[in-house]
Amino acid sequence: MAKSKLEYIWLDGAQPTQQMRSKTRIEKDFSGKLEDCPMWSFDGSSTQQAEGGSSDCLLKPVFICPDPDRVSAHLVMCEVLNADGSPNSTNGRATIDDDDEDFWFGFEQEYFLYDPETNMPLGFPVNGYPLPQGPYYCGVGAKRAFGREIVEEHMDICIAAGLNIEGINAEVAAGQWEFQIFAKGAKAAGDQIWVGRYLLDRTAEKYGVHVEYHPKPLGDTDWNGSGMHANFSNTELRTCGSRAKYEEICEKFAGTIKECMAVYGAHNEQRLTGKHETQAYDAFSYGISDRGASIRIPIATVESGWKGWLEDRRPSSNADPYKVASAVIKTVNG
Repeated sequence: MAKSKLEYIWLDGAQPTQQMRSKTRIEKDFSGKLEDCPMWSFDGSSTQQAEGGSSDCLLKPVFICPDPDRVSAHLVMCEVLNADGSPNSTNGRATIDDDDEDFWFGFEQEYFLYDPETNMPLGFPVNGYPLPQGPYYCGVGAKRAFGREIVEEHMDICIAAGLNIEGINAEVAAGQWEFQIFAKGAKAAGDQIWVGRYLLDRTAEKYGVHVEYHPKPLGDTDWNGSGMHANFSNTELRTCGSRAKYEEICEKFAGTIKECMAVYGAHNEQRLTGKHETQAYDAFSYGISDRGASIRIPIATVESGWKGWLEDRRPSSNADPYKVASAVIKTVNG
């Protein structure tokens, strides 16, 4: 009788940034289909999601894909429910209002690869700093690219898993990288980013390297922080052909700064300073091809006759894509 490993993945209740948890379930003669993944329980008191006197929480499978790095294995992304079946307060996915999947999202996930022994990014000396920013963005060679073997392996595993990963590149700072994932449907995009993060963490783990998602891990220095730029569209943006409509939607975000910043990631004010291709944390702006704006109107959208998408550049690298997507949808539809 064949046995399969199902790796159930969920988000815990850690504050201010939720962390991923996972555990393995063995199933006999598993079909590989999401509907055949059983509901499972866990100790919510150990993950800051329940009280000790009533600690059972439920894992509701919502996305499945093969686990290419293990034999006879699948990755199962889950929502967390309370024992009565209601969404746990930590369940950001349950806040998304996009049942018809009209919204499409492309997330650009930036991150640093850190050496746990030096507590500095790969490519940084034990003391001081490497050469200033400039040669690292999309850089090639041992003096410019650090950790490529991890990044390439992660990309291959994502492709083999069936995730819609659209690319990778070295970012502006030494040891900083990015991968991009696109999906039709806000929940699907969030599912795939979280599974992509899980695979990145696990791949780096094999190399003894830490993935740092803090938006400004190098503090108040002249090094870029990390974001998770959210490219988004709905049918209206994809078809309207109207500059006025695009500007109307952008103006809506000017009125939801606090609501967006509340879910765009902890410590994001350290990154959104108005420098290093960012707008200030408490300000709002938009512009064509403007990477210093809160929202960038891509030149491709303009050249396509104002039919395309927008890029919200404010979400941080540690933001929950479910909550980001939820805030974007509420603002656009508001």
